[in-house]
Amino acid sequence: MRNKVSIDEYLAFLSTKYEVDADNLFHAMISAGENQQSSCGDLLIKCRAKLKDRIILLITKEAKVVTQFSIPKEFLTKGNNPLKNIGRTDKLHRRLAKKENEPRNLQIRDLRTGMKQIKLKARVVEIGKPTMVFTRFGTYASVTNALIADETGTIKLCLWNEQTSAISVGNTVQVENARVSMFRGERQLRIGKNGTLNIIENLATQ
Repeated sequence: MRNKVSIDEYLAFLSTKYEVDADNLFHAMISAGENQQSSCGDLLIKCRAKLKDRIILLITKEAKVVTQFSIPKEFLTKGNNPLKNIGRTDKLHRRLAKKENEPRNLQIRDLRTGMKQIKLKARVVEIGKPTMVFTRFGTYASVTNALIADETGTIKLCLWNEQTSAISVGNTVQVENARVSMFRGERQLRIGKNGTLNIIENLATQ
């Protein structure tokens, strides 16, 4: 528990990273909760949902997702800004930066265009027939899409070269260091150059 990052610390880290005043960020979140949307510097804050005792906020910058999280309603009704009391030490910043850069273990319903460093477990539902394309690097590559699913939804996973034959329909796979992009109006999960695609359960159809 000692290494757990509190909401106060995380928001203080965001205010430092994106160079916005902590007090302005706090009041912008209150405004988003009341008016569905607000801004703070280059950050756009949207209220995605209101639950019984929490609200879900989405923060974006230039249409790219920064973070999405739920926060207790009581946090945003405090008389004084709790972010003012957080010391932004180098040690705290390094610890939070490291956590921010770790792959995020998400479900498909959580995915938004622009998200990076995603960690995801899903089942392979369908794999298209690979086709050869001429890349911008002047080489040919084999590419296809696999449709993957979990209990929350489906998304296409782009596969290149040896990846196209590395998995089969029915496999449960672990994707790490992936990002979500938009291609021809459709969300797509792409594996980064340092990403991995591993089979963790093999129930492939014969």
